[in-house]
Amino acid sequence: MNSARPWPTLVVASALTLICAVAAGVAGSAAGAELTRGPTAAELRAAAEREVAGRWRTWPTGRIFPATLPYSAEQGGRERASRIGISPRTSCGDSVDPKAVKALRVAGCKGVLRATYVDALRGVLVTVGVVALRDEPGAARARSAFSDTGKPSPGLRPLAFHGTLSDRFTAGVRQAGSVRQAGPYLVLTTAGQVDGRPADAAGEPRPAIFAFATELAERVLTDLSTPAMPDCDSQEWRC
Repeated sequence: MNSARPWPTLVVASALTLICAVAAGVAGSAAGAELTRGPTAAELRAAAEREVAGRWRTWPTGRIFPATLPYSAEQGGRERASRIGISPRTSCGDSVDPKAVKALRVAGCKGVLRATYVDALRGVLVTVGVVALRDEPGAARARSAFSDTGKPSPGLRPLAFHGTLSDRFTAGVRQAGSVRQAGPYLVLTTAGQVDGRPADAAGEPRPAIFAFATELAERVLTDLSTPAMPDCDSQEWRC
């Protein structure tokens, strides 16, 4: 005769309830730990990269292009270039020479910001352009579409403001250009003289008078591309 006795239904149900409760407790504990843990180093890096990539859109244009920018004077010492104006337009196609437009579009151009400055002696104009690309590899590829020899073309189109010192700053006046890249950004410059003389009528080239334009570009690029420590409690961050 089989002496085994069946488990009472109540005992079986109680055991199953206990097992489920333990499992739920473990799952709840794991979920709670996930919700309350701090961000990992990888998550903080990703948040910092997203914040940098969005600065061209989230920062005030006056922060990207300050009212004045410092540079090294040709005669020595430090001077400051003064901002004449900032363009309200951000179109990728309208801001650079036609030869470079396709390269920007292929690289995922999101927008181009431009501002024009004049040097301390009020003789040289510089348009600085910030090109926001989809990502860093795209920005590195797009850089090759622009002259890296100091020539103004293919490059950034100058930005003139009617009734100001930049009134005659047209494409034909450009005499120098530069391109710099960091992260998902290119910063371009194009420079010419306030008197509006065409590049082919400028006489003997004087590249030194335009050299400070590169300093302006590097200052803008450094501020724009340097990561900040994420603050996950701030609404500006997505950690």
